[in-house]
Amino acid sequence: MWGITSALALVIAVAIPLAFPSAALAQDDPYPARPVRLLVASGPGGNPDILARLLADRMSRDFGKPVVVENVTGAGGALVAITEARAAPDGYTLLFGDTGNMAINPAINPSIGYDPIRDFTPITALAAVPTILVANSQLKASMLSEFLAHAKRQPGKIAYGSAGFGSIHHMTMAIFADQTGIDVLHVPYRGGTAMVNGLLTGEIQVGWSGIPNILQAMESGQLRGHCISMLQRLVSTPAMPTCDELGVKGFDVASVMGLYGPAGTPPPVVARVQAEVANLMREPAMAARMDQLGMIMKENGTASYVEFARRDSERYGEIVRRLGLQSK
Repeated sequence: MWGITSALALVIAVAIPLAFPSAALAQDDPYPARPVRLLVASGPGGNPDILARLLADRMSRDFGKPVVVENVTGAGGALVAITEARAAPDGYTLLFGDTGNMAINPAINPSIGYDPIRDFTPITALAAVPTILVANSQLKASMLSEFLAHAKRQPGKIAYGSAGFGSIHHMTMAIFADQTGIDVLHVPYRGGTAMVNGLLTGEIQVGWSGIPNILQAMESGQLRGHCISMLQRLVSTPAMPTCDELGVKGFDVASVMGLYGPAGTPPPVVARVQAEVANLMREPAMAARMDQLGMIMKENGTASYVEFARRDSERYGEIVRRLGLQSK
């Protein structure tokens, strides 16, 4: 785990300029009157980055001002959240947040440096990104029930990978193991791609992964998919059942992505951004692209997202405490 002192040191060079923008606008100036920054925790090419760039392209055209995606990686997604929390609340620095940095990380590390409710203004939900439980084809379990039985016969022997401690992959398996009564060994990797490589080479036997990283390997038979982590099937993998359908009742875990501003972002700015996003998300081409990426569109009203953010934070806070995952 990382310390708050190091996180603050990393962010200070960015946070201070953001707090004192050089081209401050009068409150009655139309928004946006200058370029907008959209901060994303993932590196280029990840699902959040792809969706953020789709949004930025459309918003740039409609706003008449550039919306520039900036990849701010580090500290498991916390660095980008700290940067956003310290930005000027004027709508010119927006955050592409997700369940990881807005609910899970603060629950695991209470001294993370920001409060997911107090320090941000939720603007709109975008999409949920479920994962699929996949296993190396060498693991002799063709069905989920066989895998669970196999794991129960060998407690602590089957290794599963994640994109790091506290990642959605780690949390999904922690919740799944708790609900099904299995004991599996956690092997954290530096990112989802490295974890999938571990699955393909046999370093680990199972893991939860988003669709794009594993679809080809499942089609070739290198990996075997067992079930989807949400309560509905995906358009991109229509034959893949949900865990709920296979007996893990009510299992529903996914990273939900959405837009945030700093606390105190003016309501007219929030309404302008939310309306712009709602228009884009209704376009058939956008829905088709999200289906391809294994995403599920979420209701994108501001009021509903404020309530969701609160409930998501409470949910993972309770799970982390119950499973003893909080950092020491």
